[in-house]
Amino acid sequence: MEVNTLKEVKSVLISQPAPENGKSPFWDLATECGVKVDFRQFIYVDGVVAKDFRKSRIYIDQYSSVIFTSKNAIEHYFRLCEEMRVKVSEDTKYFCISEAIALYLQKYIQYRKRKVFFGDGKITKLVETLVKHKDKTEGKFLLPCSDVRDQGIIDLLTNANIDFSEAIMFRTLASDLSDLSDVKYDILVFFSPTGIGSLFKNFPDFVQEETRIAVFGNTTAEAAREKDLRIDIQAPSPIYPSMASAVKAYIEEANKMK
Repeated sequence: MEVNTLKEVKSVLISQPAPENGKSPFWDLATECGVKVDFRQFIYVDGVVAKDFRKSRIYIDQYSSVIFTSKNAIEHYFRLCEEMRVKVSEDTKYFCISEAIALYLQKYIQYRKRKVFFGDGKITKLVETLVKHKDKTEGKFLLPCSDVRDQGIIDLLTNANIDFSEAIMFRTLASDLSDLSDVKYDILVFFSPTGIGSLFKNFPDFVQEETRIAVFGNTTAEAAREKDLRIDIQAPSPIYPSMASAVKAYIEEANKMK
């Protein structure tokens, strides 16, 4: 890890809402490193209303297989089904990116009586599962998604010859961060390109200077570089698989130099 700025780290802002269960590796980091850690949601999700969704001319009941890559996708898929009075067939197959996402289906279906398949959290594994089942599946797969989605997912599905339709069921929007205009943090932690976008929508004249930028994932890193931000911390990596471990290692290295 390259430490671009060796100034002591005293505060960290995580661009996500605080976990509801009160548990987070970042809370542990705050205690172990003796720094202030705050959470703030930089983006929020707004569902597409049934009236607008109908304009896409995607008919949910014509798809017998659905791909889910997030809990938001699950929530808004079933919300729109309810709003449009679409009865989801008990024979519908669900393909989820991870077991955690698959288990979230329990809020909406009788999980054990349905056909649910899941990967290990990586889109490549999910695509492998889809390839195994595509010849056994009638019609296209439906991919509920946001208006802002990872192009890498679309490319992988396309390259694997998966016949699918994107269904934009929710939008990802920038939160109002105006109350942070006079608040400074030593490290800003981002998990998505939309988080970077929210920063500049709220503060178009943002100048990084000694603020350290931490990014998770290649697409987030690309978005940061497009805004001419210096990336000080990046995860995942072979050494630091999680964002929390990467941030902790950086703080320990920076603060020992004070």
